[in-house]
Amino acid sequence: MRVFKNKPFSRFARQERIDDAMLCNAVRRADAGLIDADLGGGVIKQRIPRRNQGASRGFRSIVLFKKGEKSFFIHGFAKSHQDNIQQNELKAFRELAKEMFALTNSELLAIIENKTITEIICDE
Repeated sequence: MRVFKNKPFSRFARQERIDDAMLCNAVRRADAGLIDADLGGGVIKQRIPRRNQGASRGFRSIVLFKKGEKSFFIHGFAKSHQDNIQQNELKAFRELAKEMFALTNSELLAIIENKTITEIICDE
Protein backbone atom coordinates (compact mmCIF):
# COMPACT_ATOMS: atom_id res chain seq x y z
CA MET A 1 0.00 0.00 0.00
CA ARG A 2 1.24 3.48 -0.85
CA VAL A 3 0.85 6.12 1.87
CA PHE A 4 1.00 9.88 1.37
CA LYS A 5 0.51 13.08 3.37
CA ASN A 6 -0.27 16.57 2.09
CA LYS A 7 1.53 19.76 3.14
CA PRO A 8 -1.00 20.90 5.78
CA PHE A 9 -1.04 17.44 7.36
CA SER A 10 2.77 17.30 7.32
CA ARG A 11 2.87 20.63 9.17
CA PHE A 12 0.30 19.37 11.72
CA ALA A 13 2.23 16.11 12.24
CA ARG A 14 5.52 17.96 12.74
CA GLN A 15 3.97 20.34 15.30
CA GLU A 16 2.37 17.47 17.23
CA ARG A 17 5.42 15.21 16.94
CA ILE A 18 3.58 12.53 14.98
CA ASP A 19 6.16 10.50 13.08
CA ASP A 20 5.73 8.50 9.88
CA ALA A 21 5.82 5.19 11.78
CA MET A 22 2.68 6.28 13.67
CA LEU A 23 0.97 7.10 10.37
CA CYS A 24 1.99 3.74 8.91
CA ASN A 25 0.54 2.02 11.95
CA ALA A 26 -2.77 3.87 11.50
CA VAL A 27 -2.94 2.77 7.85
CA ARG A 28 -2.07 -0.84 8.74
CA ARG A 29 -4.95 -0.87 11.24
CA ALA A 30 -7.32 0.50 8.61
CA ASP A 31 -6.14 -2.01 6.02
CA ALA A 32 -6.82 -4.78 8.55
CA GLY A 33 -10.40 -3.51 8.88
CA LEU A 34 -9.88 -1.56 12.11
CA ILE A 35 -11.28 1.74 10.89
CA ASP A 36 -12.35 4.17 13.60
CA ALA A 37 -15.04 5.80 11.42
CA ASP A 38 -15.92 5.18 7.79
CA LEU A 39 -17.26 8.51 6.51
CA GLY A 40 -18.10 7.14 3.05
CA GLY A 41 -16.74 7.91 -0.38
CA GLY A 42 -13.23 6.71 0.44
CA VAL A 43 -12.91 8.97 3.48
CA ILE A 44 -12.14 7.57 6.93
CA LYS A 45 -11.37 9.04 10.33
CA GLN A 46 -8.49 7.26 12.03
CA ARG A 47 -7.09 7.85 15.51
CA ILE A 48 -3.42 8.46 16.11
CA PRO A 49 -2.32 8.10 19.73
CA ARG A 50 -0.23 10.71 21.50
CA ARG A 51 3.15 9.48 22.60
CA ASN A 52 2.88 7.54 25.87
CA GLN A 53 -0.92 7.93 25.93
CA GLY A 54 -3.87 6.07 24.47
CA ALA A 55 -5.62 6.71 21.18
CA SER A 56 -8.71 8.10 22.89
CA ARG A 57 -6.65 11.08 24.14
CA GLY A 58 -4.80 11.40 20.86
CA PHE A 59 -5.34 12.92 17.48
CA ARG A 60 -7.88 12.37 14.75
CA SER A 61 -6.86 12.17 11.12
CA ILE A 62 -8.92 12.34 7.98
CA VAL A 63 -7.55 9.86 5.49
CA LEU A 64 -8.52 9.23 1.88
CA PHE A 65 -8.35 5.44 1.97
CA LYS A 66 -8.58 2.75 -0.68
CA LYS A 67 -7.93 -0.65 0.88
CA GLY A 68 -4.73 -2.27 -0.30
CA GLU A 69 -3.92 0.56 -2.70
CA LYS A 70 -3.44 4.16 -1.52
CA SER A 71 -3.94 6.31 1.55
CA PHE A 72 -3.66 10.09 1.78
CA PHE A 73 -3.47 11.83 5.17
CA ILE A 74 -5.12 15.18 4.47
CA HIS A 75 -6.35 16.64 7.77
CA GLY A 76 -5.40 16.21 11.41
CA PHE A 77 -6.75 17.62 14.63
CA ALA A 78 -6.71 17.10 18.37
CA LYS A 79 -10.04 16.02 19.80
CA SER A 80 -9.75 18.83 22.33
CA HIS A 81 -9.53 21.44 19.53
CA GLN A 82 -12.22 20.20 17.17
CA ASP A 83 -15.23 18.02 17.87
CA ASN A 84 -15.85 16.76 14.37
CA ILE A 85 -15.70 17.85 10.77
CA GLN A 86 -18.51 19.84 9.19
CA GLN A 87 -20.78 18.48 6.42
CA ASN A 88 -19.29 20.87 3.85
CA GLU A 89 -15.78 19.67 4.78
CA LEU A 90 -16.86 16.04 4.41
CA LYS A 91 -18.32 16.75 0.99
CA ALA A 92 -15.05 18.39 -0.10
CA PHE A 93 -13.02 15.44 1.27
CA ARG A 94 -15.18 12.97 -0.69
CA GLU A 95 -14.67 14.98 -3.89
CA LEU A 96 -10.93 15.09 -3.23
CA ALA A 97 -10.92 11.31 -2.69
CA LYS A 98 -12.43 10.77 -6.16
CA GLU A 99 -9.78 12.99 -7.70
CA MET A 100 -6.84 11.47 -5.82
CA PHE A 101 -7.82 7.86 -6.50
CA ALA A 102 -8.23 8.65 -10.22
CA LEU A 103 -4.64 9.92 -10.56
CA THR A 104 -2.35 7.96 -12.85
CA ASN A 105 1.14 7.05 -11.64
CA SER A 106 2.69 9.83 -13.75
CA GLU A 107 0.24 12.40 -12.35
CA LEU A 108 1.00 11.17 -8.84
CA LEU A 109 4.76 11.51 -9.48
CA ALA A 110 4.22 15.07 -10.72
CA ILE A 111 2.47 16.17 -7.52
CA ILE A 112 5.15 14.45 -5.45
CA GLU A 113 7.83 16.34 -7.42
CA ASN A 114 6.14 19.71 -6.86
CA LYS A 115 5.96 18.82 -3.13
CA THR A 116 2.16 19.05 -2.87
CA ILE A 117 2.24 15.60 -1.26
CA THR A 118 4.98 13.46 0.27
CA GLU A 119 5.14 9.70 0.09
CA ILE A 120 5.68 7.87 3.35
CA ILE A 121 7.71 4.69 3.15
CA CYS A 122 6.22 2.05 5.43
CA ASP A 123 8.19 -1.13 6.08
CA GLU A 124 5.83 -3.98 5.38
